Amino acid sequence: MSYNVIKKTFDLGDGRTIEIETGKLAKQADGSVVVKMGDTMLLATVVSSIGAKPGTDFLPLSVDYQEKYAATGRIPGGFLRREARLTDYEVLISRLVDRALRPMFPEDYHSDTQVMISLISADKNIMPDCLAGLAASAAIAVSDIPFNGPISEVRVAKIDGQLVINPYMSDLERASLEFLVAGTESDIIMVEGEANEISEKEMVEAIEFAHQAIVIQVQAQKELAELVGKTTKRTYSHEISNLELKDQVFANTYDKVYNVAKSGSAKHERTEQFAQIQEEFILSLGEDVDADTLFLAKKYFHDVQYDAIRNLVLNEGIRLDGRDSRTVRPIWSEVGYLPAAHGSAIFTRGETQSLTTVTLGAKSDEQLIDGAFINGHQKFLLHYNFPGFSTGEVRPNRGVGRREVGHGNLAMRSLKKVLPGDENPYTIRIVSDILESNGSSSMATVCAGTLALMDAGIKIKSPVSGIAMGLITDETTGKYAILSDILGDEDHLGDMDFKVTGTEKGIVACQMDLKIHGLKWEVLTKALEQANEARLHILNEMKKTITEPREDFKPHAPRIVTLKIDKEFIGAIIGPGGKIIQEMQRETGATIAIEEKDNQGIIQIFADNKEAIDKAVTRIKAIASKPEIGEVYEGKVKTIMPFGAFVEIMPGKDGLLHISEIDWKRFETMDGVLNVGDIVTVKLLEVDKQGKLKLSRKALLPRPPKENQEQPVIETK
Repeated sequence: MSYNVIKKTFDLGDGRTIEIETGKLAKQADGSVVVKMGDTMLLATVVSSIGAKPGTDFLPLSVDYQEKYAATGRIPGGFLRREARLTDYEVLISRLVDRALRPMFPEDYHSDTQVMISLISADKNIMPDCLAGLAASAAIAVSDIPFNGPISEVRVAKIDGQLVINPYMSDLERASLEFLVAGTESDIIMVEGEANEISEKEMVEAIEFAHQAIVIQVQAQKELAELVGKTTKRTYSHEISNLELKDQVFANTYDKVYNVAKSGSAKHERTEQFAQIQEEFILSLGEDVDADTLFLAKKYFHDVQYDAIRNLVLNEGIRLDGRDSRTVRPIWSEVGYLPAAHGSAIFTRGETQSLTTVTLGAKSDEQLIDGAFINGHQKFLLHYNFPGFSTGEVRPNRGVGRREVGHGNLAMRSLKKVLPGDENPYTIRIVSDILESNGSSSMATVCAGTLALMDAGIKIKSPVSGIAMGLITDETTGKYAILSDILGDEDHLGDMDFKVTGTEKGIVACQMDLKIHGLKWEVLTKALEQANEARLHILNEMKKTITEPREDFKPHAPRIVTLKIDKEFIGAIIGPGGKIIQEMQRETGATIAIEEKDNQGIIQIFADNKEAIDKAVTRIKAIASKPEIGEVYEGKVKTIMPFGAFVEIMPGKDGLLHISEIDWKRFETMDGVLNVGDIVTVKLLEVDKQGKLKLSRKALLPRPPKENQEQPVIETK
């Protein structure tokens, strides 16, 4: 059987190449490609159903990225030993691709669509996440699915002062910034990443550099689609329309909606008023209204809301809650609210509130990462929870969703940049519980996380704050408005959701999603400058609560003592099968972790009371200490021999107390002189070349006077 394999190769500009292949694998999918860079290979497929389900007015798109363990030569862990539910890392990559693809489908396309991306071969030094968006877009490009692309995603990093596209994993440790950027041939549509307190100008330069690479990758996909013969897409009709009804909805409701939007009412009050206007209009249609008309009436009413709220901002500069474009909602915060937590904070901005805790743990509390590509241990964890009551909804608790993973990751990226380095021995877990939400709960998490860390006594380098920026544009008039601290409705009805976090010195993380085409660089620059103004305002408000980390941990917080020992003693402390270290943990109540690093043994002793730590330190020092000549030790007699006794002066270290060194007296035999188990004080006299210890008890006793020695005459006056 012959295959019509079609390939397209392009250069990254530094000699490295990326190859896109189609026609060999997964040919029953609507579109499939294999993207290859080095030994890394991604298989991307897309399938979209013909027609749409009745009543669907959105795009049912699912994007799943999964790594095959065989790609990295590993067998999965766990009982089943097979790939299971997506890891957080895979979820994050799935979200990155989804956010780039979703805005590019036609607004009236509502077919069930599934994109699947699989890592089928991996080069350990080439990160697959920066190729996933390219692979997904290429699969759609070689299909007949309607799509306003192609798009591509690249990683841009500044390494040793130079901007690099899709750098090797080993080089990322030296990066001062790292962003994943998605875009079309003409526009940027998504940005996410982190940086070391960079300026707004430096960030824009990096995004511009990334876009240059995206243009090349988009062009390669277009040429591939032409070679495959998929430039003509399928026809569809997924939306019914009734222009007369649309005009009727606008005529009857627009002014009412505009006035409610202008009233500056609270979220729930405003929602109820909008619902009432919609209900009154539907009732005016009569009792015999059919399902299609009802569906369209609700759809057109949403369009009314969309236009009215946006026009209010563009024409009058007034937002839903009465603010102007630059004003941040009122802020209040509190630390130490939870007395039993190691650190806690409440951060409230408008109708968004986060209750955040910090918990300090030992090395054994580190998270095990067992992915196909990324594996190891993680000592900083941040978990974000978004319960239904935070928005006044009844919603079943189905566990952590993709949204929670994504928002938590953004906050984690932000706060990890200011954590102390190797001097921090703790595993740190931050949990943000969103209690109220009306816009930018992830940024509230960043602020609350900073406050909670300082409350816990963690010596962060600088406080971090975050702000969510919005954008409303009118392509017809060219008007636009940049909004600071957006509401949930402004996120939904706006053209941009741009989250920026940073310290007083600069940006540490960002996440941007665009819903429009043609964002000018000067608009992005202005948005970043306005975001900086808002971030500094929030930082000043946070300083009113706490200005710097507490001097010490809470009294009930655990303590960690770190010891360094010669690596030769690691085995002695662990013991056969872990017997010694387990016994020490059981008897002292402390948690003990040991690892070899830089040719030394690093020991962490973790406990919530000083007594347990002191006991463990004493036991470890006794094992790991080297006997020193001239030092005095209290030892236990282990064995009696005819020529002396073997005394244990340290765990596992016996020395010979010769019969001649027991006393100044002369003993002919050891009978009755010492017994096994006796505690004796001895001095270490010598360590021979074989490491044998020579002990003396006699050296610690006063020397008796010699017999028949004339006593000195003491003259008295």
